[in-house]
Amino acid sequence: MVVMMDLTPEEFDQRIDEIRAKLTEQGHAVVSLVDAAIDAFYARDAAEAAGVAAEDDRIDRVDVEIERESVDLLIRTAVCACNLDAGHLRRLLAIVKVNNELERIADAGADIAELVTQLADPDTRFPETTMVMTNSVLGLLRDSVACLEAFNPETARVVIQSEHVVLSFKMEILQKAERRVADGSMPVDSAFNLHELVSLCMLIADHCTNIAEQVIYEQTGMIVRHMDGTWEEREAEGNG
Repeated sequence: MVVMMDLTPEEFDQRIDEIRAKLTEQGHAVVSLVDAAIDAFYARDAAEAAGVAAEDDRIDRVDVEIERESVDLLIRTAVCACNLDAGHLRRLLAIVKVNNELERIADAGADIAELVTQLADPDTRFPETTMVMTNSVLGLLRDSVACLEAFNPETARVVIQSEHVVLSFKMEILQKAERRVADGSMPVDSAFNLHELVSLCMLIADHCTNIAEQVIYEQTGMIVRHMDGTWEEREAEGNG
């Protein structure tokens, strides 16, 4: 039978800091993975794409470690009836949720790298806006990890408000691709590859927004919701 020692709020904070430090490292690793995936896509570099897949496997392992450590801490907190306030529990919940978002971003990055082997026509040039979009998504990802690392809800709000920029790029890119398919200057298969790229970029942007929402929740106790085209922050029920 395993006997658990009492857990003080100070010990909880120390353990949370350790897990969160690992989460931040994971965030930077995910940024590097997505950066490499985008580079591999534009360079049509199969070797670099294979390296992205290997890094995704490592990120998956760290994801499991963070999840396990968080669950173990939650169990210990419950068993020891540790006297924690809402802020303590929000920190733990945010870690679990952000950890999941980072793992999904890494999966999307790996999918971008996998497109390298599927490019129907390596010589096809994509619309110029495509690189602007991928750079914007990479910037959003860096900012979401930065606000996580700095416990900064203001940067998180900037991330949330910037997601619409990525969506506007998506619409412009797909409209240009449709016109080029119609006039015969872009093969249909290449247009499908482009559609997959921008869809994965939108997915990454969405996960970045989710991370930013969790930073705001963790630091302020406010829940962010998208209502009628605007972002609203509402106090969580029972928040204290």
